[in-house]
Amino acid sequence: MAIEIHHEFAATPEALWDILGTPDRVDWVPGVESCSFDGEVRSLVLPGAGAIKERILKHDDESRTLEYACFESPGGLESHHARVQVTASETGCKLVWQTSVMPESIEPFIKGSMHGCIERLETILRS
Repeated sequence: MAIEIHHEFAATPEALWDILGTPDRVDWVPGVESCSFDGEVRSLVLPGAGAIKERILKHDDESRTLEYACFESPGGLESHHARVQVTASETGCKLVWQTSVMPESIEPFIKGSMHGCIERLETILRS
């Protein structure tokens, strides 16, 4: 099973992509204390949760697409693959965010985190 979120933003696609298309920019991710990016691996530190490592699988500025997979995390995450794509819409831009995780029992937590990120993106884009 997979999570798929579609969200419209009243912002230009370029403005949203400037945030999402910058792998070491994580001010839009609630709970992240720090981030480093070596050109392939994004390492995140979350207080109370520990360290997470994600491999950037695809970064395409032309199609405004970013794919990444978590390969190291605390807890019982067996697999994680996500894809974000930003497209123009009549009112600004649209984000399609797809994530598949195993085990499925983690999906509610991941989905809640994704919604928290969207709320933070809305706030950043309004400022």
